[in-house]
Amino acid sequence: MTTTTTSLEKPIKAPTFRDVSTARKIKNNIATAVFALCFLVALIPLGWVLWMVVSNGIGVVMSLDWWQNSQKGVLPDQTGGGVYHAIYGTIVQSAVAAVIAVPLGIMAAVYLIEYGTGRFAKVTTFMVDILAGVPSIVAALFIFALWIATLGFPQSSFAVALALVLLMLPVVVRNTEEMLKLVPDELREASYALGIPKWKTIVRIVIPTALPGMISGILLALARVMGETAPVLVLVGYSKAINMNIFDGNMASLPLLIFQELKSAEDAGRQRVWGAALTLILMIAVLYLAAAAVNKLLTRNR
Repeated sequence: MTTTTTSLEKPIKAPTFRDVSTARKIKNNIATAVFALCFLVALIPLGWVLWMVVSNGIGVVMSLDWWQNSQKGVLPDQTGGGVYHAIYGTIVQSAVAAVIAVPLGIMAAVYLIEYGTGRFAKVTTFMVDILAGVPSIVAALFIFALWIATLGFPQSSFAVALALVLLMLPVVVRNTEEMLKLVPDELREASYALGIPKWKTIVRIVIPTALPGMISGILLALARVMGETAPVLVLVGYSKAINMNIFDGNMASLPLLIFQELKSAEDAGRQRVWGAALTLILMIAVLYLAAAAVNKLLTRNR
């Protein structure tokens, strides 16, 4: 028995490599265009904010007195003075927070990656996740209730640093965890095979290998807390003069200076607001550049 094929039936043509490649190219080009468009849309508000801050604050920042003087004796309607006292307060508060948060964050991350098993590790991970989502105002109120209202210590820059520790700690922990995960297990196993204890393997091999990324993450976490406003509003008062004592007395910082000058209706106050905002952006930019430079230097020398 023979079968006949009518002229209406056409053989199904399988897609060739060229057809599939063309379809993929079209989809890839469409996706690339969509992503590029979204990127440009996201850049519009960022560029607008940056342009406004630079255009309004560059005239103030270019003055040498801005970096060398404080606002002591300067009336609200007078131009002049500087933010030396606020720069000092911002650096000191962030540095004290880093001194406390960095060792705690690194040790917590090492425990979770190298030793963390069981219920305690799960609780620690859960608490770090919760702490990462805590708003800055909640951290400030917690320190106020514990450090000032309960223990009776005065409002000071050290209390601000304690609040910044709560904000900086989860960032350091998560970044250090990710860097430690990137260290190959073969390095650990080779060290154990040579009879080196686990703690020495971590200190001499694991941490030095992950150090470039850890330092970059620490600097980025430091840049993140430098612009926090809620802790300085709740835990310390504003001072126009510089105060070297972080444990007592009012102390200015750049976010606090911006908030205080915003309440002024004078043109001189608005100029100081834009100048302080640009100064804070420049300081954070320097930290980001330092993080990139340190990461590149340590990676190249490793």
